Amino acid sequence: MARTGVIADIHGNREALVAALAALEARGVERLACLGDIVGYNADPDECAAIVRERRMLTIAGNHDLISVRRLGFGRCANNAAYALRRTRRAIAAETAAYLEQLPMYREIEPGVMLVHGGVRDVQQYMTNRSVIAQNAAWLREDFPTARVCFFGHSHEPKVYEVDGEVREITAQRLLLDPRKTYFINPGSVDASRKSRHKFAECAILDGDLIEFVRVPYDAAASECKAAAFGYRIPPWMDRAYSLRKRLSRLPQRLAAMSSPALRWPSVFKSRGTN
Repeated sequence: MARTGVIADIHGNREALVAALAALEARGVERLACLGDIVGYNADPDECAAIVRERRMLTIAGNHDLISVRRLGFGRCANNAAYALRRTRRAIAAETAAYLEQLPMYREIEPGVMLVHGGVRDVQQYMTNRSVIAQNAAWLREDFPTARVCFFGHSHEPKVYEVDGEVREITAQRLLLDPRKTYFINPGSVDASRKSRHKFAECAILDGDLIEFVRVPYDAAASECKAAAFGYRIPPWMDRAYSLRKRLSRLPQRLAAMSSPALRWPSVFKSRGTN
């Protein structure tokens, strides 16, 4: 099996991507896999897509990639993500859009090793707790019966979940995987623009049954300056406008729920025992 560098959630951050790739190459990786979200949040979507394409990475689509080419909408996006992705839709070159369009939703890179972006069946699902991992482990058994290692992204935090009847979260920089068990592994996020503290480009290396996590600094100030200058950062007034629009869009459903017979005043009083 080839020594594989695994990256996720680049989000148009060229500085972080270049730093991550340099670290992986210095550690002797033989091939590269990308878990999607090549674009979004930052100002270099075309440059990042070109790097991924030119390096012939084994790549799948993330939700930001799908939104940028209009295969998904903004319904489950936070305000800052929706704002940046609207900018991405306007900015990306036709060649970038064509590349993102053809990316698969999941991929087996070698026997037993799967790539997904969010959940096994939902590209926008956050796999951040043991109960969600347990459900996805069941789906993995149904959809990909031979898979025992599932790499996922989307939640931007390096994680290892070991599944063997129950789910266990493991914290380690290097871990030898047990071939009798199933693992869900998040390599972390190349882009650290959403992280409030230290700015590191995160990735991982799979070498046989050994998983190793890597984090390296990058020029976060340059990346952030470009994102702000080229219109990828939502202004405060626009953030408030987006929130208001979301609340207004939900108003018809709320009014319909309030008009339900179960919520009419006599029913409410009766349920509370009011005379």
